Amino acid sequence: MKKNLLDIIFRSDRRKNVLLLLQNGPQEMETFLKSLKTSRQALLPQMRILENHHLIFHYEDTYELTIIGKLLVDEMVPLLETIEVFDKDIDYWGNHNFDFIPPHLLKKISQIRNYEIINPSLTDMYTFHEKFNDNSIPKKSIYVVSAFLYPNHCQIISKIIEKKIDFFFIVSEDLLDKIRTHHYADFKKFIESEHFNFYVSTKKMEFSSFTFDDYHILTSLLTKKGQFDNKYILCTSKDSLQWGKELFEHCLKDSVLITDL
Repeated sequence: MKKNLLDIIFRSDRRKNVLLLLQNGPQEMETFLKSLKTSRQALLPQMRILENHHLIFHYEDTYELTIIGKLLVDEMVPLLETIEVFDKDIDYWGNHNFDFIPPHLLKKISQIRNYEIINPSLTDMYTFHEKFNDNSIPKKSIYVVSAFLYPNHCQIISKIIEKKIDFFFIVSEDLLDKIRTHHYADFKKFIESEHFNFYVSTKKMEFSSFTFDDYHILTSLLTKKGQFDNKYILCTSKDSLQWGKELFEHCLKDSVLITDL
């Protein structure tokens, strides 16, 4: 009696990894032995199980996916990559709100799987943001969506503009009111710069902040209770930067350009 294909694929790391290796095309047995760090004697029974369930076939010492195998592996990879995102810190994701991410980007959340959770202390928070916005690193542009300002944000923005880096800044309606009340002179000057692009979101902001540039993405999520904490998601991979660009563009669609305070 044949076993359930889910059991065949996922109840053995060796079988699962064999299928994933074959996604790149036919492979010789020696490739599996080196990659999986196992012996021929240990691996052959697993290969036979995959063959018996019509997922792979072999000729001489070379193995290849069947059509069924190709279809299943093509579906496996996105699932495993998505699992990898949440598996890194399931408690963080489970306790924070990320409902604001649009469905088409949630489906591609695996693009940020090479991330870190950064947890600077409250005393290190300001210097952490200064390091992230280090102007000694050449950048073409910086994109920020935020519901709050750190005390040193005006200094950071001034330095960015002085470097002639294009700065795109989307704020919540509440933050815009605070800027008009407490930082009117600074932001009036910023708006006059051709490198400063200022917007207000027309939708409620359900996260603390989101920043990306040519090298990083930095995101601060609210907890499920709507509270701020000082943990950040830091991403630096090429795929994650494209994902971040699309998220900013999504936020920009629901924003209005501000040309005068």
